[in-house]
Amino acid sequence: MTSSVREKKIKTNGIWLNVAEKGDKEGPLVLLLHGFPETWYSWRHQIDFLSSKGYHVVAPDLRGYADSDSPPTHESYTVSHLVADVIGLLDHYGTAQAFVAGHDWGAIIGWCMCLFRPDRVKGYISLSVPYTPRDPKLKPSDFFKSFGDGLYISQFQKPGRAEAAFAKHDCLTVMKKFLLMTRTDYVVAPPGTEIIDHLEIPSTIPDWITEEEIQVYADKFQRSGFTGPLNYYRAMDLNWEILAPWQDSKILVPTKFIAGDKDIGNEGPHGTMEYVKGEIFKSVVPNLEVVVIEDGHHFIQQEKSQQVSEEILSFLNKLSKTE
Repeated sequence: MTSSVREKKIKTNGIWLNVAEKGDKEGPLVLLLHGFPETWYSWRHQIDFLSSKGYHVVAPDLRGYADSDSPPTHESYTVSHLVADVIGLLDHYGTAQAFVAGHDWGAIIGWCMCLFRPDRVKGYISLSVPYTPRDPKLKPSDFFKSFGDGLYISQFQKPGRAEAAFAKHDCLTVMKKFLLMTRTDYVVAPPGTEIIDHLEIPSTIPDWITEEEIQVYADKFQRSGFTGPLNYYRAMDLNWEILAPWQDSKILVPTKFIAGDKDIGNEGPHGTMEYVKGEIFKSVVPNLEVVVIEDGHHFIQQEKSQQVSEEILSFLNKLSKTE
């Protein structure tokens, strides 16, 4: 699996990104954007599947991750930087328009691509993170304070704090604590507890991933560290400022949203699933198809790889036929 994936470095937006690609270079380009804490490898199943169906699949290690460049300060991790990185990849491949899929932070980048440069996105697939309208009066950091200091996003804000907490564990343990998470709440640690210490590892590894596959991630983060990935969270207030001109804008790109019914934050009256099934989401993303996968958790493209791959393919094929 993924044995014939080609990896190379591409200069884009002033930095070098490591990119994995597979498939016919003459085929339609599909860009896959990973989330936290992952690498291009999180898309390994979709890379194999989609490339076997005639698509040219490209999956970068995003800025700050693994074998890509990692600028030191959080000011270099805004959605403006991240979208520009990805647009540069499309320019490198000479592609006017591409299909894009994003998971977690990759989904946020994808949504912002659809806002900033809808002319470059033929169709968009978002995994786990829906598009939410910007609150003109409330910065993200102020909103997250309502959950207390225990919320993982709040703990990630101060430079060095989460890095120091993670460093008390080996990288394989850190990866297991995140990747194997089955919680459906907002992931809040008790007072005085670091989130990485609070997260538990299941007694057995689920059958959708192997110890060796988790080790692939651990080896990458052992070398690259966590500051780059954590800087995405530290730039959230900057993103809020940057997105002001797009206040009340709608996402008009054809979109498919895929999530597990047991994803993080799905629980409760203000949970993600209630929003996804409600009217606001459909009003701000009018050309929207929603797919909820039963018994699916956060790392859905790995846990339910075949189902997610087929959902992506059906969407790509549908849009290809309407050209």
